Amino acid sequence: MFDMELRDYTDWDVQSVFKRSDRGKYAYRVVLYFKDGTKRKKMYSGFATKKEAEDARKFTMGELANGTFIVNDNIRLKDFLEYWLEYDIRKRVQSSNTYDSYSNIAKHHISPLIGSKKLTEINKGDVQKLYQDRAGYSKSIARLVKTVMNVSLRYALSYKLINTNPAEGMELPKTVERKPYHTRNIDTAKTLNMDQILLLLEESKNTPIHMQVLFNVLMGLRRQEINAVKYSDVDYVNRTLSVERQLGKELDRSPSGQNRGRTKCELPLKTPSSRRILPIPDYVFEMILEERKKYEKWRSRRKAVFHDDGYICCSSYSGKPRSKDFHWRHYKELLKRAGLPDIRWHDLRSTYCKLLLNNDFSPEAVSRLMGHAGELITIDVYGDNTNIIPEEMPELISYMEEVMPKKTVKGIAAEISEEEVLETMIDMEDFFGENHRIGRIDQRK
Repeated sequence: MFDMELRDYTDWDVQSVFKRSDRGKYAYRVVLYFKDGTKRKKMYSGFATKKEAEDARKFTMGELANGTFIVNDNIRLKDFLEYWLEYDIRKRVQSSNTYDSYSNIAKHHISPLIGSKKLTEINKGDVQKLYQDRAGYSKSIARLVKTVMNVSLRYALSYKLINTNPAEGMELPKTVERKPYHTRNIDTAKTLNMDQILLLLEESKNTPIHMQVLFNVLMGLRRQEINAVKYSDVDYVNRTLSVERQLGKELDRSPSGQNRGRTKCELPLKTPSSRRILPIPDYVFEMILEERKKYEKWRSRRKAVFHDDGYICCSSYSGKPRSKDFHWRHYKELLKRAGLPDIRWHDLRSTYCKLLLNNDFSPEAVSRLMGHAGELITIDVYGDNTNIIPEEMPELISYMEEVMPKKTVKGIAAEISEEEVLETMIDMEDFFGENHRIGRIDQRK
């Protein structure tokens, strides 16, 4: 595509101005010398007068002297973005999500508009027009376009493909509201109240996504974190869950992605702060134990085909983890059958966040529980969020009491009522024995 090593010259020389006999114009040559003894020549021509050529020559010498000389000055933005995606982003991102998002923006929203322009010729006016055009198309797309332009052109600047970054300091049109850094806005109209949560839990019991629903609405896990949870992540003594990984599409690291990546690959978490330890509500803990019993039966009955990888949300036949979209059909049918609002799967995570905030958890504490780094959280409650109390993280008991109500509500089985809360004792030696069988469970009322 283009040779990035040309920027690594060790010495240079700018030859005298001369008149080209074939065109009658003035020109001069730049000679670049490299470590391996090779040299490359670049000719600058087309000057009508010798003075014009001399002035340009002096300017080039100044750039060479102060390190701002651009060797690859004939690269189109479209070609640069393709190179940047393949040789920078593909190598750095953890999963295919970011790469696919950046690639889509570059190929469908930037290159068609200004991709034919040379990288060195793009100015702030071009960037502003791009932002205005995409803002008229979609505000969310405009924000992504701004991100891609900033990140890619910073890369171009660091590799001496441009002298200045034309996207630096450029803002989106005023019609696009600026989002504060790392801020999560929660629309309560798209979340469930406690009665609706209890109904959802009951209706999901006889579906293949019951555990996924629990991990989402009662623990706030992301979709790809849910599918990656293993029994080994559960601390059965302290009743906590370690969020250690996510499942997603494996990104092929080779240029152009010639080898198709797996779609259920264990990947690092979204951010370092996504690695966290969460308290497990009693009801979720009981369901994990019940699900483990089923897992052991499936494993013993289907030894030839069962993959004993320990995923909690897995296929009863093969033991393989659920795909990222497995929940979709079941979830929509579940909402319809229960007469619940047609909200997104991700809105269940927002519901969890709202419950914590309504129980006086500080935004900082909620951010940690949800795996966000230093995120500011706002909640839209009648235009007022004074109920969010900025204090140190309180005990989780208030939240646990809300998700485990003292009275039996429609659909919630009697075993979780106040009178019949189960106290579970686990024989840990048996539980972690060689056969990985569920140990003795003594239940005392």
